[in-house]
Amino acid sequence: MGGPEISKQFVPLTCHGHSRPVTHLSFSGFVDGEEDYYLISACKDNNPMLRDGVTGDWIGTFFGHKGAVYQARLSPDASTAATASADFTVMVWDTHSGEVIGTLQHNHIVRAIAFPPEQGHLLATGGMEMKLRIFDLSKVSPISPPAATPTQKKMVINVDGKANGATDRTVIPAEEGFEVGPGVHKGTIKAIVWTKDPNILITAADDKMIRWWDLRTRTVVQEVQVQGEIGSCEFTNVAPQIDDIGAGFPVLVIAAGKTVYFYGGHDSSTLIKSVEMPYNVASAALHPSQGKFVTGSFPPDTWAKVYDYDTEQELDVHKGHHGPIWSISFSPDGKLYATGSEDGTIKMWKNCKGPFGLWKADRE
Repeated sequence: MGGPEISKQFVPLTCHGHSRPVTHLSFSGFVDGEEDYYLISACKDNNPMLRDGVTGDWIGTFFGHKGAVYQARLSPDASTAATASADFTVMVWDTHSGEVIGTLQHNHIVRAIAFPPEQGHLLATGGMEMKLRIFDLSKVSPISPPAATPTQKKMVINVDGKANGATDRTVIPAEEGFEVGPGVHKGTIKAIVWTKDPNILITAADDKMIRWWDLRTRTVVQEVQVQGEIGSCEFTNVAPQIDDIGAGFPVLVIAAGKTVYFYGGHDSSTLIKSVEMPYNVASAALHPSQGKFVTGSFPPDTWAKVYDYDTEQELDVHKGHHGPIWSISFSPDGKLYATGSEDGTIKMWKNCKGPFGLWKADRE
């Protein structure tokens, strides 16, 4: 299961630009063959940023939110971005122009958003209202036609959300979203992920419950109570292989309390493994074919720790952040992973042999 030994001696890339804690990171899938992809970051400075996922180079900043942004995600083709904010809104952006396509107005802080894995016209939202809603973005009229496709690499988005006619953008009230399972959540929804099966969606909430929802029946088909605060709940980004940890399916990685949970299967409802850690885990990510996972922990720890999935032994400790790591994500090719920290920076850590991106060679 383990992959090739990766050199431990290399310098991470540090991505500056945010002025407050980075709350969430998310890579796009491949947008031009198997080389190009993007990284979007959410931050408490109100301004999500888009970057080249290989080099970390800044592409643009989405301006328009009036409160901290807790999550940011890209649609499967990276043409659309969605951001969840403390200003009671989710903003949907055209990543080609940087303009706001529409605003989903909620009645409280929004903490979580998710696109389905194969399409970008639906969006699930949740937060302090404790309501899971699904919005049909095809009902939102774009402000202007897309300027380019992601493969043309013209994603210039340092445009203020109020410019270029954006003041006329569509505002969709919360009531227009379809609520799933009214009254079921008893705490803030902190994470939403859509499984490979588009009918199955998963929520993680502050009531310490992970719930699997069947959207056809609009009911909970499985729920698991975890011990401790939920830090992160994300799917693996690396393309699944039949002989990897997920046996050909993406693996759901949940950090909660002092435990990291790994769920697999076609609907990600089967517990493959759980690993007890000696500290409270704030974030975790898995490389399913290399057989290793990375964790960040709650204060006062500031390190990213790498573990062997099979033996659960610590393989490496990455030092460099000056605050806790709230989000970790492997790139879709698995050749690097990114960490977002309380210190306001994003670091990109090389995870392959030989030259890659801005790393010209290993420092063996």
